[in-house]
Amino acid sequence: MTMRERFYALAGAALEDDERVAIVLAAIGAGAIPEHPRLYDVGIREQLMIGVAAGLALEGYRPVAHSYATFLIERPWEQIKLDLSHNDLGAVLVSNGASYDDSRSGRTHHAPEDVALLATLPGWRIEVPGHPDELERSFARALRGNDRVYIRTSLEENPAPVPDDGLVVLRRASRPGPLVLAVGPTLAPTLSATADLDVDLAYLTTVRPFPRIELRTALAGRDEVALVEPYLAGTSAAEVGAALADRRHRVLAIGIENPELRRYGTPGEHRAAHGLDARGIRARLERFLG
Repeated sequence: MTMRERFYALAGAALEDDERVAIVLAAIGAGAIPEHPRLYDVGIREQLMIGVAAGLALEGYRPVAHSYATFLIERPWEQIKLDLSHNDLGAVLVSNGASYDDSRSGRTHHAPEDVALLATLPGWRIEVPGHPDELERSFARALRGNDRVYIRTSLEENPAPVPDDGLVVLRRASRPGPLVLAVGPTLAPTLSATADLDVDLAYLTTVRPFPRIELRTALAGRDEVALVEPYLAGTSAAEVGAALADRRHRVLAIGIENPELRRYGTPGEHRAAHGLDARGIRARLERFLG
């Protein structure tokens, strides 16, 4: 079961189990969630979808809005900024499509900029799970709260979930060196890329608020960070810089540097073209390490 399929199952169950939950769709996913009085499909009107979610929040509901990341974050950006953020209303936004999952649909369905865009607004928690089990944890936590949460699902996933939340150190080097921090579904290729490198390896799914104190603890006085993110390169580089502002440090930002490939192809071909497969990550790390 993919993250997207897991979300549909969880959303249907949430409607039955929690009278606070209301789900708003804009056509996408309408056939995957069973009909329910608190399931609203507004058609291909993404701005309206966010406006309805804000209205439901005003009435005391816990609204969940869902679509492709391009249609959930980019198209209704003004409504997210004003209806939700400016009015300080809580909602859960769950996307699919990620950066290039629906690669053959072209640029209209590619969203490597979504996290960077939403991160410009204060008060959002942004989750990037790397496995369906991690998605389930993030979604359950989001439903219990009243805050603003964005959960970014992807067809790319890691072979197994990481059981702990926060910034988790998975491997320590035998001597002081750089920390490689993999976000969400980049863990699998990063594990392959670093299999024979003597580096620290850590994992992160909650990218906002960024765990600055946890990063400093994981570095243990070291001063080199290689950040591997499945979206626009450098999205969290400023957060790393802020965490280490009191000392000299080096940061390598690995991610999508040029979204405008203007080519179709499989998700794997897009991953390789952006240098986010194991080979591309390894090449960048080798240059960084000299």
